[in-house]
Amino acid sequence: MFKKFISISIVLLIIAIGFFQKDELIVLIKQGGSLSIFLSMLLVAICVFFPIIPFPILAGIIGAVFGTAQGAAISLAGAMAGTMGFFFLSRYGFRDYAQEKLKKYPKVQEYEGYLNRHSFLAILTCRLIPVIPAPVVNLICGLSNVRWLAFFTASTIGKIPNILILSFAGASFSSNKMFSFGLYGLYLLIIFLINFVIVYRRARKN
Repeated sequence: MFKKFISISIVLLIIAIGFFQKDELIVLIKQGGSLSIFLSMLLVAICVFFPIIPFPILAGIIGAVFGTAQGAAISLAGAMAGTMGFFFLSRYGFRDYAQEKLKKYPKVQEYEGYLNRHSFLAILTCRLIPVIPAPVVNLICGLSNVRWLAFFTASTIGKIPNILILSFAGASFSSNKMFSFGLYGLYLLIIFLINFVIVYRRARKN
């Protein structure tokens, strides 16, 4: 009970900081400097728990402020800090409660079984091709027998393409807005088509 109380308190605190301080954090991030690097990571990590700012917009802003390479590194570090926090809270804080909730979704339980057999490949695929929403992946992996190192490695590799594209689009936004929108739009179109093919093939099999 105490562990669950602590976990809930941490999550609520994270959400409260992001919700009430997001405008101030964005202003400080745009100023650049050492402090804004830390604040950028913090805000990205918060958005893993509660998307107070759409991640494409936030990663684009960070890319515009710090450039493609540094912006991508900052966004990735923040995203993985939040992702691992979500993972460990699911595993050690809300395990019993979350398992009861997941029993209502048999399809999710099927994925959990596959995950336990092919953890690295399953997580990597979900990160590269987001068929399943990222928070659900974090939750299921936290409840499963997946080792944290495999989860961390697969998630990091899988997040890199999206973050790189967003950072590059953000860095290019001031000089060529149409190019930035077009680049990310093309990426989303490719992801949509891949998802469509996967869903269509599953429907055909059923």
